[in-house]
Amino acid sequence: MAVDEAAARVSAPRAAHAHPPHKVPFLVRLRNDSPLLLMVAPAVIVLALFTYIPLLGSAVAFMDYVPFLGFTGSEWVGFDNFTALFQDSAFWSALSNTLQITFLQLVLFFPLPILLAVLLNAVALPLARRFVQSVIYLPHFLSWVIIVALFQQILGGAGVVNRFLLTHGLSAIDVMSNPSTFKLLLTMQGIWKDAGWGTIIFLAAIAAIDPGLYESAVIDGASAWRRFVHVTLPGMRPIIILMLILRLGDSLTVGFEQILLQRDAVGPGAAEVLDTYVYYHGVVDGSWGTATAAGLLKGVVSLLLVLLANKLAHKLGEEGVYQR
Repeated sequence: MAVDEAAARVSAPRAAHAHPPHKVPFLVRLRNDSPLLLMVAPAVIVLALFTYIPLLGSAVAFMDYVPFLGFTGSEWVGFDNFTALFQDSAFWSALSNTLQITFLQLVLFFPLPILLAVLLNAVALPLARRFVQSVIYLPHFLSWVIIVALFQQILGGAGVVNRFLLTHGLSAIDVMSNPSTFKLLLTMQGIWKDAGWGTIIFLAAIAAIDPGLYESAVIDGASAWRRFVHVTLPGMRPIIILMLILRLGDSLTVGFEQILLQRDAVGPGAAEVLDTYVYYHGVVDGSWGTATAAGLLKGVVSLLLVLLANKLAHKLGEEGVYQR
């Protein structure tokens, strides 16, 4: 019995008597991490100056803001700007146009970089793959001014397509100034400009998939389609969900410069979106409070979309943008 008691005392856990791990003081950690902190300091300063400090201007949404009086001299009006915003038919038209363009971009634009990445990954010749990548990446580096001008020269009233049709006795088509097809035109322009550039992340996701999975699938007799469904797509799923969440957070921003360059050709009824509404009502017309209220509402909705999409990603077993 005595031996058993002694053995029990020896084998008893010592966690209760163990000292907690030594905690490194804050100043020591700060000194050790100083090279990394100095490296990211410029980015943090730029982010603070151009992103976080301007958020203080959201107070204009609750003021009858007069630039000459400033923040201290302008009168606080509470939610009157939001009331005026919701009573403005132009705001609801801009919101409707924004949602329609967002839907078209999600349905037509978002899947294309994934498909392009899979097709590029299937190209066996490295030289051919690099050539195709260079060709589809190039439009991303062109400004919207150049891209709109190119589309105008091709699809405009005096463009190449209409000149060809008129030369052969056919009727000209109205593309660049047709309000009914303007949203589809915007989506096609965005696809031509950025679909190739969007493949970079998905190609990296495919490259991170273990090649042994493909070899095992081939040994088991899986076809190319089954390898895509059961190996490639599951390997890309975390990145696809992450990019979809980020896209939802930016869904109400549908291309300010692109739309502003073409707005006069089709009219505000078809081309007015939330960003152009804020610009014309705030900067041009001087309705600072109403325009800021629209911008603040857009930011809040975008934040809620990110939070909801991220929560849904957690329920599907993915990490999303941030951990739980």
